[in-house]
Amino acid sequence: MKKIITIIFPVLFILNLSYSQSDQPEAIDASLKWLNNNYVESSEDFHEKALQTLGRVYQLKDTQLMAETHLVLMRWHAFHVPFTIDSVPLHGEKAIALFKKTNDQAKLAATCVELAFESIDGNQLDKAEKLIFDSIKIYEALEDEKGLGSAYSTLSRIFLSQKEPELAIKYGLEALKLTEKVRDYNTTQETWLALVLAYHEAGELDKAINAADKCIETITIYNIDDEFNLARAYGFRGDVWSDLKDYQKSLEDNLKSYAIVEAKIGAARPAAKTYRQGIGLAYYMKGDYKEALPHLEAAIDGYVNLGQGSQPKMQKIYNEVADCYAQLGDYQKAYQSEQLAHGVYETLMQDKVANLEAEALIKYETVKKDEALASQAALIEQKSKTQTLIIMGTSLLIVFLIFLLYFFYKNKKATKIIRAKNAENELLLKEIHHRVKNNLEMVKSLIALQSAQIEDPATKEALIASQNRVQSMGIIHQKLYQGTNLGSIEMKDYFINLSEGILDTFDAEEQVKIECAMDNLDLDVDTAVPIGLIVNELLTNALKYAFPKKEQGTIHISLEKMPDNYLRLKVNDNGIGKTAGIAPIGTGFGSQLVQLLTQQLNGKMKEYTNEGTHIEFDFLIEQSA
Repeated sequence: MKKIITIIFPVLFILNLSYSQSDQPEAIDASLKWLNNNYVESSEDFHEKALQTLGRVYQLKDTQLMAETHLVLMRWHAFHVPFTIDSVPLHGEKAIALFKKTNDQAKLAATCVELAFESIDGNQLDKAEKLIFDSIKIYEALEDEKGLGSAYSTLSRIFLSQKEPELAIKYGLEALKLTEKVRDYNTTQETWLALVLAYHEAGELDKAINAADKCIETITIYNIDDEFNLARAYGFRGDVWSDLKDYQKSLEDNLKSYAIVEAKIGAARPAAKTYRQGIGLAYYMKGDYKEALPHLEAAIDGYVNLGQGSQPKMQKIYNEVADCYAQLGDYQKAYQSEQLAHGVYETLMQDKVANLEAEALIKYETVKKDEALASQAALIEQKSKTQTLIIMGTSLLIVFLIFLLYFFYKNKKATKIIRAKNAENELLLKEIHHRVKNNLEMVKSLIALQSAQIEDPATKEALIASQNRVQSMGIIHQKLYQGTNLGSIEMKDYFINLSEGILDTFDAEEQVKIECAMDNLDLDVDTAVPIGLIVNELLTNALKYAFPKKEQGTIHISLEKMPDNYLRLKVNDNGIGKTAGIAPIGTGFGSQLVQLLTQQLNGKMKEYTNEGTHIEFDFLIEQSA
């Protein structure tokens, strides 16, 4: 992209040969004034006029005008989509270099602040921090309180992006002292907006509400033309109300936020759709799942069209949509949304694995280079020894023995290196499984925390079921990194650990006994995970319904390999069993999941009631190539 833009400049000079060589600075000043007044709204020919003006100022070789034209182009690219990623820093850095030549300290500092702000959005935080400290140094020398307030405000945003809310609050408050003193109310409202997020992240929710109120009040009283910051202030305040569990106020603020954006850019724009997420979440938390669905799905569509479909926040939205469909009885769409959420999770995990693989590849390439150097050194040494032996007239027998010893040492060293590599690769793979297990444990803990705050029994039960499903997959990865065989799972030990976790979840250790009557059996991960999920669902179902009124009982689990490449899984309990003619209890999602997993494993399921419930599966094991 930078190459494309760099090529533009000589082309501009060729195109501008049609201009008179006597272009006066007054005419270019008029063009610059028009560009500065119109870069936000951006007429269709704005970019063409800006590039023509840039070509003319380069013909005049006026360094100050060059810098100011690059500055307005940087601002235009920051507001509009084309070439934004490369063009903003390109024009910003050129403007800074040119302002240094003209020694225009005020505009140099202002450009540093603006480019630092844009660098925050580009996640170039180190660059943003350097630029802002350069601007602070200049403003302090100039004793410019307005500029210093703007710089402190941007520094507050940098610390907010670096997840340091305390420092963000400190410099935000310093910025407010200066901006209110010099009556720079536009920077004041921007600073209050950043403080809403900083106080929210720091857990000071009442102060976050107050900061949002101040932001809205400043924009309204001083008639500041910044609809997007006004919309953000309402949206951010809505998020805080949600954390305070005042979902009605959260809904009202998010509706105001969306109404402002819709009036400004229309409802069809992807960016406008993302503002509906807060509305959907508020309805969801109020339990109005029918109203929540269209807003959450519109938000998903907006984020996807903006290229943000794989960000971590998407997993949460997909899960909320899945829960809405489940609550409304549409289990097929609920399952589809859960799959999409799982897809986002898998993408995030694949990115983490890719990073680990990249690190491993770098280490591997380094080792290869070291080996090449060692090999070359050994070759030189070999030639030197050979020449010395020839000069000294050493017998062929001695030469043969020396070579024999040398190759023995070389093979021993190569074997040692290969073993070290294998051990390192095994360690890396175990670390991957360890990290996956830790992430699943974190997901389980988050679900547990969420379920602890929910009073609705059905929702709580669904969350507990999801918690157990995550736990069943987590145990798989735990066994992989703890075991000696990274390609398979010992199922008996796995079932014992899974049973203990589920009994602990239902607090049923003294009530129900789970027995695993089977021999040790190793299965690959692709087979073990679905079987683990099936057993998890059956154990959960038995503990919930087979032993009412805290009755004592026993559940038997067995898994054995049958002839003709089949696996037979049995899960039996001595509970009350099922009564004919009575509809099953619960949502039925678990049963649907068991059926889908059984189909995935090319299996068949049989169920009958005789002094309890007896369920039997036969799975066809695919032969490895």
